[in-house]
Amino acid sequence: MKPFAMERWQSTYENRVAYNLSESGVHPLTLGELVEMAGASRAIPGISLGYGQSNGSDELRELIAALYPGASEANVVVTNGSAEANFIAMWELLEGGGEAAIVMPAYMQTHGLADAFGASVREIWLREEHGWQPDPDEIASAVTSRTRVVVITNPNNPTGAVLSAEARDALIRAADHAGAWILADEVYTGAELRGPETRTFWGEYPRVIATGSLSKAYGLPGLRIGWVTAPADMAAKLWARKDYTTIAPGNLTDRLAALALDPTLRPRLLQRTRAILHAGLEVLSAWADSLGIFEYRRPDAGAICFMRYRVPIPSLELAERLRVEQDVLIVPGAHFGMDSYVRFGYGLPPADLSAALQRVGALLQPLATATTPR
Repeated sequence: MKPFAMERWQSTYENRVAYNLSESGVHPLTLGELVEMAGASRAIPGISLGYGQSNGSDELRELIAALYPGASEANVVVTNGSAEANFIAMWELLEGGGEAAIVMPAYMQTHGLADAFGASVREIWLREEHGWQPDPDEIASAVTSRTRVVVITNPNNPTGAVLSAEARDALIRAADHAGAWILADEVYTGAELRGPETRTFWGEYPRVIATGSLSKAYGLPGLRIGWVTAPADMAAKLWARKDYTTIAPGNLTDRLAALALDPTLRPRLLQRTRAILHAGLEVLSAWADSLGIFEYRRPDAGAICFMRYRVPIPSLELAERLRVEQDVLIVPGAHFGMDSYVRFGYGLPPADLSAALQRVGALLQPLATATTPR
């Protein structure tokens, strides 16, 4: 299994820098804030720290199922983050080989897993000139009779773009023609800057596995609660795979997740997220525009903005220099197969975000000045 470059970079340094701009979620809540919002302070001390239901408590699975039209608790398996959800899905679908068609750029977990499970990867690239949408002809050519799964991250990481109705239809048609599954990583749903929540792929095609978590849109990454929603027979297979990985979510985090997804609290958490996104994006865009070295499309969702920069330095070198010289962590575009780009996370409190960006500018401005023609 080849190294997962972005995760190895983040996990090594994200807690060892003054400012972490590599995070793609909003500033997390504390346990006290969550419990206070839920009004559940008396219930928490009584939670058993024994083993819970291994596919997630009935209560939590019912709450998750309610997010997907027509789903029931039999369609849901609770996992330790969406990373485990994606892992068991790729393991089930690609063990022994075949092909995976992956919409790129993307969180590279599924790309690495396809390779590890002996499958070949055909890439479908989002085009910046088309508003980070795929070309329907490229979709049709990438999905073949050997394709077992079409992997889609929607809203997208790293671009923050939401697929158009035309792109969704083209991806479903291609998967249907090939008899392939769609693995829809929908972890950023709920973190839209405007408008309704992004429509799930669940229910629009019979062979859909949709994954999600409380990490990005809810500001609760430390709970490590994710899920997979799939047809009941597939959900049972994925649950069986989970017996070989983490077995069960934590009993405490299962209960806290149920509090977060309660219909009375969930809208308040998402409202908090949207407020953080709007404040952070204004800080980031004002800073980027003032420097004059970035080109970017404002994201539709997520606390992430993918920016192309006009400074002659490879993104890996830029990221390393920012870490060493400025104590700031970013994600280089090379981790997504796209050099000369960086992904900024803007979910920090505005004062911290401004301070971090000043440090980034302190490195970039002299480089830009040195290369500007006289």
